[in-house]
Amino acid sequence: MMSVLENLAGMALDALVELVSHHNKLYWEKGTPEISDADYDKLFEELRRRDPNHPLVNRIYTPAVVSSGKVRHRTPMLSLDKAYSLEALLEWGRKFARTPDEKLLVQPKYDGISAGFDGTVLATRGDGETGEDVSDKLPLIELEAPGYTGKLDRPARGEIVIRSDDFVNIYSRIRRKDGGFYKNPRNAVAGIMGLKEIDAMIAQGAKLTLVDYSLISFEVPLNELALKWDSFLSSLAELPYPMDGVVVKFADKSFRDSLGNTAHHPRGEIAYKYSNVKRESRLIDVEWSFGKNNLTPVAIMEPVEFSGVTVKRATLHNVQNIIAMDLHIGDSITVERAGDVIPYISASTPGENRRSPLIDRCPACETLLERKGPELVCPNPACPGTSLQRLTAAVKALDVENLGESTLKKLISVCHVSSLSDLFRLTAVDLLKVEGFAEKSASNLLKELQRVKKMPEYQLLASLNIPNVGPNIAKQLLQSMDFYALREASADTLSAIPGIGPERAKAITEAFAERKEEIDELLSAVTPIREVQSAAGALPTVCFTGKMPEKRSYYVELAAAKGYSAVDSVTKELALLVAADVNDSSSKLVKARKLGIRIATLEEFLAETPLENPPAQAEEQPGLFSDPPAAEKSEKMEDEQLELF
Repeated sequence: MMSVLENLAGMALDALVELVSHHNKLYWEKGTPEISDADYDKLFEELRRRDPNHPLVNRIYTPAVVSSGKVRHRTPMLSLDKAYSLEALLEWGRKFARTPDEKLLVQPKYDGISAGFDGTVLATRGDGETGEDVSDKLPLIELEAPGYTGKLDRPARGEIVIRSDDFVNIYSRIRRKDGGFYKNPRNAVAGIMGLKEIDAMIAQGAKLTLVDYSLISFEVPLNELALKWDSFLSSLAELPYPMDGVVVKFADKSFRDSLGNTAHHPRGEIAYKYSNVKRESRLIDVEWSFGKNNLTPVAIMEPVEFSGVTVKRATLHNVQNIIAMDLHIGDSITVERAGDVIPYISASTPGENRRSPLIDRCPACETLLERKGPELVCPNPACPGTSLQRLTAAVKALDVENLGESTLKKLISVCHVSSLSDLFRLTAVDLLKVEGFAEKSASNLLKELQRVKKMPEYQLLASLNIPNVGPNIAKQLLQSMDFYALREASADTLSAIPGIGPERAKAITEAFAERKEEIDELLSAVTPIREVQSAAGALPTVCFTGKMPEKRSYYVELAAAKGYSAVDSVTKELALLVAADVNDSSSKLVKARKLGIRIATLEEFLAETPLENPPAQAEEQPGLFSDPPAAEKSEKMEDEQLELF
C-alpha cells in the first residue's frame, strides 16, 4: 500500500475511485480497515483535489448498524470539512470571521458513531438528513452532558464511544459473538452497534457512552488560536475518550448558522484531523511504573523526533497490550504521535535478539505479581511502590497543600507512614527527623493536616482510591446516602444509582469489605462532613482561579459580601468560577466548561450586585477533631497571592 500512496499523482482517476470505494467498505461497513486513517485521508484528499464534485467526496459516511427503521432528522447532521494543519485552520477562520478576535470554540472530535436522541428515539447520523433508528441499544448507553452523567433519558446530540477507562476495565473480559476480544474502542462500538441482539452484551456488562458535543469546549479568539493551540491539544489528549482530531467552530451560533451549509458540511465549523506522523525506532527496555492500583509498562526506545521534539518514552498501557502486540525488547517499532501530542507504539517487527519485557515479581517488594484483567498488580497491601502512589493520590484528593510525592516518599521511609491515618498522627518530633524539615516547615505541614482533618465526606470517599471513584462520582454516590450508609449498601443498591453501574458498585462494596480496619482507623482520625441545604436554601458557591491581584483572604471576604460561599475546588454544585483569564486552559476552567458552570472575569464579578440567600448548614458526622483556631491558619496561605484558589 505504501508504494500506491507514494504514486498517487500518477494513478488513473478510475483506479483512485476504486481504491477509495474499497477502503470505504472495509472501514464503514465491515469495521476492518487495512490502512491507517492518515493514509486513507491522503487517498480521499487526492480524489477531492481531482474531482471535487465526485459522489464519494460529497457523501456523508457513517458506520453500518443494525436498524429498526429510518429516522428523518429535524436538523441535518452533516459531516465536517477537514484541515490537516494549524495554518489551514487559521486560513478557514480568516476567510469567514467578522473580526480578527472573533470567538471560536475548540472541541474534541470523537472517534465513534454520531447520533442524536430526541427523548424517545436514538438515531445515527446516516446520510445527514435521514438516520438509522438504533433505540434498541439504549440499555447499553450512558449519557455524558454538561452537568449530567447517567441514563440517556433527555435530548442530546453527540458521539457514541467507549471511554478509554471503560475499555480497560470492562472490555478486557467482554467477548465478541465469535468468542474473541475487541481490539480497540472504535471496533467495539461498531461491532456492538451492528448486533441484532444485545442480550449477551447486557449480560456481560457492556457499556457505551453518548458524549454530548457540548460537553468539552474551550473558547478562544481567532487571533490567539495559534498561541494556545498546543495547550488545547495537550488538554484534549488527557480526556478519556477516543479522538481522531479537533473540531473548531465559531462561538456565536447565530453567526455560525448564518454561514449556511454545503451539501456535505456546515461552513461555520471545521475538523482538524490528527496526522499521526510515524517514526521507526527500536525498543531498548520497558520500565514498570507504579499506579494507584496497578503497574504500568513504559517503553524506553531509541530517540525519535516529532516536529522538533525528541521522544524517548511511550506508554504501553498495560500488560495485555504487550502480549497482544507480541512486543519484545530488541524489536523494531513504529512510533506515532497522536495529534502531535501523545507518543504511542502502533506496530512492531521482531528483532534478532529478543528479550521478554514481562516481569513476575514486584520491583518494589519482590511479591509475586497477579493479573487482574488487562493489568498487572502487586497484591501486597504494604508494597512501598503502590503505597506511595495511593498516598499521593489520597493527599491530592484532600487538597493538602505542599505535600508532594517526594516528601511523602521521605515520610514513608523515615516515619514509616503507610496510610492517611498515619499522616494525621505525625508530630513535630517525627517531622524534624526528616531531611528538609525545620521548625517552621514542620509547623506549617501540621497546621495544614489539622485543617483538612474535618473534610467533606465526598473527599473522604475519593481519598480511598477505589477504582473509578473520583470526586465527581463520590458526590454522585453521596447525594442519596451518607458515608456511613454507603459503607453498608449492597452492590445492587449502588448499581441502581445513575452513572454507577455494576462494575463500580462491585468495586466499592469489595473495597469497603476488604479494607474495613483501614477505613475504621481513618475515621478515628478525621471528621467527615455532610453538607445539607437549609429549608430556605443554601448559599451559592464561587471558586477563583488564576493569578489574582489581592491576597486569598480578600476574595473570601468579597465572596461573602456578595452572598457567595468561597470554595477551593470545581464541582457540579459550583455556581460560579471567577477566572483571571477566562481563555486559559487551567484544570479548573476545563472542568467548569465540561460541567457547564458559569464563568466570569474578575471585573464582571466585582460589578455583580450582591445576592440575598441564607447560609448553608453543615451536618457533622461523628469524629475526634474540629477545625483549628483561626489564629493557627497557615502563614503561607495568608501571605501568598491567590493562584490556585
